[in-house]
Amino acid sequence: MSETGVVPGGLRYTDPAGRWTLLAMVLGTGMAFLDATVVNIAVPSIGADLDADAAGLQWTVNAYTLTLAAFILLGGSLGDWFGRRRIFVLGVIWFALASLLCGLATSVPTLVGARALQGVGGAMLTPGSLAILQASFAREDRMKAIGAWSGLAGVAGAIGPFLGGWLVAAASWRWVFLINLPIAAVVVWVTLRHVPESSDPGASRRLDLAGAGLCVAGLAGLTYGFTVWPARGPDDPWVLGSLAVGVACLAGFVATERATTNPMLPLHLFSSSVFSATNVVTFAIYAALGGVFFLLVVQLQVVSGFSALAAGLALLPITVLMLLLSSRAGALGTRIGPRLPMSLGPLVCAVSLVLLSAVDADASYVVDVLGPVVVLGLGLSLTVAPLTSTALASAEDRYAGVASGVNNAVARTGGLLAVAILPLASGVGESLTDPVTLAPAFRTSMLICAGLLALAGVLSFVFIPSSLDECRPRRRLLAGLRRAPVPQSPVKVHCAVNGTPLHPPPEVKSQA
Repeated sequence: MSETGVVPGGLRYTDPAGRWTLLAMVLGTGMAFLDATVVNIAVPSIGADLDADAAGLQWTVNAYTLTLAAFILLGGSLGDWFGRRRIFVLGVIWFALASLLCGLATSVPTLVGARALQGVGGAMLTPGSLAILQASFAREDRMKAIGAWSGLAGVAGAIGPFLGGWLVAAASWRWVFLINLPIAAVVVWVTLRHVPESSDPGASRRLDLAGAGLCVAGLAGLTYGFTVWPARGPDDPWVLGSLAVGVACLAGFVATERATTNPMLPLHLFSSSVFSATNVVTFAIYAALGGVFFLLVVQLQVVSGFSALAAGLALLPITVLMLLLSSRAGALGTRIGPRLPMSLGPLVCAVSLVLLSAVDADASYVVDVLGPVVVLGLGLSLTVAPLTSTALASAEDRYAGVASGVNNAVARTGGLLAVAILPLASGVGESLTDPVTLAPAFRTSMLICAGLLALAGVLSFVFIPSSLDECRPRRRLLAGLRRAPVPQSPVKVHCAVNGTPLHPPPEVKSQA
C-alpha cells in the first residue's frame, strides 16, 4: 500500500484484492438498489398488518426516496472529504440499523421514520461505491471493474420484485428489510479488510449543509401537503401551510445555491439549454415510472387478486430487457444521435401504460399484463442510455460526475412527487387496499402517467439535438448565475427504473 491508502498502480481486476473490492461495492449498492424496488411489493401486506391508510403507505415509499434524493450529492462530498471507504462503511452500518428499525416497526410513523433514516444511509453509501472503484483500480482495469459492478448491481434491481414477493409470501413483509442485516455485515467485513481508502485532496472543505436542509424541508413540505390533501381537503391549514413551506424552502434552496461558493446543486449547469431540457424530460419520465411501479403492483394484488410473488414476477421482464438492451440502445444513440430514441422511447412507454390501464379484477397475466410490460421494457431500454448520455454531454467534462448526480436527483424527485400527487389526482381516497376505489384510480393514474411520457417524447423531439456533438453548452438560460467552482464529486447511482445510470467523472484523485 502507498501512503495514500491506494495500491501503487491500482488494483487489478484479476487479483484477489480487486475481486474483494468489487464484491463489497456490488453487495453494498445492491442493498440500496434492492430497497428501491422491493418495498412496493410489500405495500398491501404492510397496510393490512399496520392498519395503514393511503397516506401512510405513500410515506412508506416516499420517506426513503425523499432523504436519498436530498442528500445524495452531499453524500458524495462527504466521501471526497472524509474518505470514501469511511463514509461507505458508515453508510452501510447506518442503512443496516435503519433496516432493523423498519423490520421491527409496530406502527406506521415508526416505519416511515426508519425509512427516512434508510435513505440517509443510502445517500452515504451509494455515491462512494463507484468512486472507490474509480480511485482504486488501475486505469487499464477500471472500466472493466465498473462494467462488472454495473451489471451485477443491476441484477439486484432485477430480482427485487421477485425476492420481495417471495419473502412476503413465505414469511412476512418484515423480512424485506431484515434481509439487509446479514448482507451489511458481510459488506462491512470485506470493506474494512480489503478495500483501500481514498479521498479527493482538492475537494472543498465547506459542505452545503444549508442547501441540503432547505432541499429536504422543501421536498418534505410539498410531499406532506399533497399526501394529506385527500383526507383533509384543499382548504385545510395543514395542507396549505405545508405546501407554502415547501415552496418557500425550495425558493430558499435556489437562492442559497446561487449565493454559495460550494453549492450542492451547481446552478450554472442549467445555463446549457440542452442540460435543462434533458432534466425536464428526466423529471417527466421518472415521475411517470414512479407512479407506475408504485401503483401497478398494488393494483395486481388488491384488485386483480395476484399473490405478492406473482405481482413481483410480473415486472421482471422490464429489468431483464433493460439489462440486455440498454447498452445497445446507448450505442444506437451515439450513432444516430439522441433525439430519435429519446422521442420514440417515451412514446412507446406511453402506449404500454394505456394498455396497462385496462388491467382490472379479471386480468390475466399472459393476456393483459405481459404484453404491456414487455412494451414498457422495450421503450425504457430505448430511452434511458441516450437520456443519460445527453445529460452528461451537455455539461463540461470536468463536471460529468456532478451532472450525473444532478440528473439522478431529478429522477428521484420526480418519482417522489408522483407517488405523493397521483393518488390525489386520481381520486384514490384514503385507502390503497380497497379494490372499489383503487380500480378506477389506477386507470386514471396510468393515463396521467402516459400523458407525462408522451410530453417527454414531444419535448425531446423539440429540444434535444440530433447529435451528441451539438449538446455542448451554447447559451445561458439563467442569466446572472454565479459560476462558482464546483468540486468534482464522484458519481451517483443508477437503478434503471428508479434513477438514471451511473457514469464516472473523468478522473478521481486519491488521498488518505
